[in-house]
Amino acid sequence: MNTCRIVLQRRFLPVSNSKKEKFDRFIPNRAAMDFDYAHLALMEEREEDEEEVSSSRKAYRKQLAETMGLNRTRILAFTNKPPSSTSLHHQHQHQHEPPRRIPQRPERTLDAPGLVDDFYLNVLDWSSANVLAVALANSVCLWDASTGSVTTLVTYGEDQGPVTSLNWAHDGINLGVGLNNGQVHIWDCVTKTLLRTLQGFHHTRVGSLAWNTHILTTGGMDGRIFNNDVRFMSYPVSTYKGHTQEVCGLKWSASGQQLASGGNDRLVHIWDRSTCTQWLHRLRGHTSAVKALAWCPFQSDLLASGGGAEDRKIKFWNTRTGACLNSLDTASQVSSLLWSNNQRELLCSHGSQLTLWKYPSMVKMAELSGHTSRVLSMAQSPDGCTVVSAAGDENLCFWNVFGLPHTTAKKTVPKAAHEPFSHVPRIR
Repeated sequence: MNTCRIVLQRRFLPVSNSKKEKFDRFIPNRAAMDFDYAHLALMEEREEDEEEVSSSRKAYRKQLAETMGLNRTRILAFTNKPPSSTSLHHQHQHQHEPPRRIPQRPERTLDAPGLVDDFYLNVLDWSSANVLAVALANSVCLWDASTGSVTTLVTYGEDQGPVTSLNWAHDGINLGVGLNNGQVHIWDCVTKTLLRTLQGFHHTRVGSLAWNTHILTTGGMDGRIFNNDVRFMSYPVSTYKGHTQEVCGLKWSASGQQLASGGNDRLVHIWDRSTCTQWLHRLRGHTSAVKALAWCPFQSDLLASGGGAEDRKIKFWNTRTGACLNSLDTASQVSSLLWSNNQRELLCSHGSQLTLWKYPSMVKMAELSGHTSRVLSMAQSPDGCTVVSAAGDENLCFWNVFGLPHTTAKKTVPKAAHEPFSHVPRIR
């Protein structure tokens, strides 16, 4: 490792009657230093010494640095930070706020017997109407986080179940349900009515679903991806062919123009909505199944992906160029990734714990422990502050990991007098 020597030279300044503060030597000003950037700069220098970096990756890093204000040459700061128009608002907003406390234990833990311990399934989702849907074996249960009320939406027979995937439409009313027999059902969860049955496309279990307005995208164990326009009783409007094994994860970008898919074939594909015949990028690098996918909310062409038990890595991709920007070893199976909507932070579920990382330095901010078995899925509340995790120990843990919402101090998960799910037969 290269050793950097910093030479501090004494320089006397002439006495001035100006009210501006003067110093007689170069002494670093800790209050003016950006420690996250300093850590990132030092780590990048070490990584470039240890491995060759492609020209495309170097070019993207340069562009990213210019965009995010990281194209600085100094690590130490000797004067106060110059105020900027963008920083003044944040300084005024946060100057009286204490440092955010990140609870490292769950705020609440709920029993969920019947939760299938299968890494490849996606059986948990939180709607924009603040209703949590969870699949417990053959049943789908709904918990209204605002009122604490619980209902069983449907219980399937053995010829259809278990339930293998869940995903809410953006309206918070319609819920897509993938089944082990290859069918996909669309439910109106207000009227408890089955609206549509999609069948004949997948011939094995449907482990992943993703809504994009009126398009419901389905991914199956057969490796095929279908886009279904739910406004019409017809065959899928388009098909994506690229995976050779089970599709484990599907995520549409915020713009709805790009779809990310992860598979048991260790590949990540980026698909363009306007092109149905070929993937935009085929991203290689993971060494086991890719289920965890998360589009960055503050940079539209940034995608995070997580690998399974043999891989254990989080990778960051530029979906415009297909370049891998960074890779981090978590030392355990990555099952889910969630970005913060308010901070440059990424939450990862790997093994039996959750870890919060600062981006882009990837400094570990907190480790959250509460499960006794591997975490299978995570879902985020509509205000973006609370996260629920489901694990093989048949527990649901609620975490206030991303702070309180700006509009109200009321917590997303209320302290109910009775235990939620207590009167539902499938949950003890």
